This record gives sequence, structure tokens and C-alpha cells, in this order.
Amino acid sequence: MFRRMVSDMLLSLGYSQVQEVGSGHAALEFLAEQRPVLVCLDLTLPDISGYEVCEFIRSTPVLQDIPVLMISARAQTMDRAQAEEAGASGYLIKPFTHDELRQQVERVMAARPRKEA
Repeated sequence: MFRRMVSDMLLSLGYSQVQEVGSGHAALEFLAEQRPVLVCLDLTLPDISGYEVCEFIRSTPVLQDIPVLMISARAQTMDRAQAEEAGASGYLIKPFTHDELRQQVERVMAARPRKEA
């Protein structure tokens, strides 16, 4: 249900292609074949942690510049610091509003590295 809510919010923000996956391994499989412009990643996944998925993204050259917005109910400073250490571009605490998601998405997208033409 939460994935559907985030997907609906992203669609309303103008992202026309939103893909949902239900686990960390499914995310890794998806990332092996696709290169999204943004990854919204929950820290708590049924198999591997969101930290591990984020570390995979950051260690894979073709993926490493993709903004990763971590989303979690964990509000501890340590959790946020660990997400930053894993390479997260931003951190959003559940529950959040549509406007808070929009602000975080805009912030991480604006901060991503620009490709030289």
C-alpha cells in the first residue's frame, strides 16, 4: 500500500514512468536492466536492507549518479547518518505529506551531477 501511495504521488509530480518493486533483490534485478532517473528506497525491505541496495547503486558505475531518496519510519539520527554513509541523496521520514515528498524529490534531483555534453 505504501509503494502505491509513493507511486501515485510521483505520478502526480509529473514522473510518467514509475516502477514499483517489492524487495531488495527485485530492486537489484530491476537495476541490472534499467537505469531510472530517481530511486525512492525504503530502508526496511523483506530480504536485504535499503542500505545494501543504496551501496550497490553507489558502487555500480552506470548507476552511481542516480539520486536515491531513502524513505523510512526510522527517525533516529543514527539511521539518517547510516543512510548518508551508504550514499543516499536524501532522507524522508514516514509519515510525510505530498508536499514534503515533492520538496525532497526536487532537492535530490537538483543536486544530481550533470552530464557534460
